[in-house]
Amino acid sequence: MSKKSQHVSETPATQFLRHHKVEFTEHVYDYVEHGGTAESARQLGVDEHAVVKTLVMQDEKAQPLIVLMHGDCQVSLKELARQIPCKKVEPCKPDVAQRHSGYMVGGTSPFGIRKAMPIYVEAGILELPKVCINGGRRGYLVGIAPRLLVGLLAARPVQCALAAE
Repeated sequence: MSKKSQHVSETPATQFLRHHKVEFTEHVYDYVEHGGTAESARQLGVDEHAVVKTLVMQDEKAQPLIVLMHGDCQVSLKELARQIPCKKVEPCKPDVAQRHSGYMVGGTSPFGIRKAMPIYVEAGILELPKVCINGGRRGYLVGIAPRLLVGLLAARPVQCALAAE
């Protein structure tokens, strides 16, 4: 648990997890604009590689999809497009991402999303014993077993990680 132990109200993500009887830990940190996973990992004292970011993207037909990526890596858009397969993948603009997911950028969770969309998970994430992923609010992560991403979300493993620059 993080050093902060304040109560966190329910989010669509935690409601989803509780509904599916998923065990998870709660990790609260002070959200820093543009701090990203490096900041949350630092505050929580966890490896940034095990902090999973939820990225809302779209294909060439503007169809949304979610990519779950290691916090310390970037997505190879070209490799992702090749594997899913489509011609092109790009990040959604923040307002579009929010409209698709129902979450504010910086607080996007793959659990309890507003609109059903395909979810892809970097295969290396599934090899970790535990990951921290957004719990549906800025400054709030949940710790889960990564295999749940496939079981609960039908996330499809892909290999599209680029080391962060």
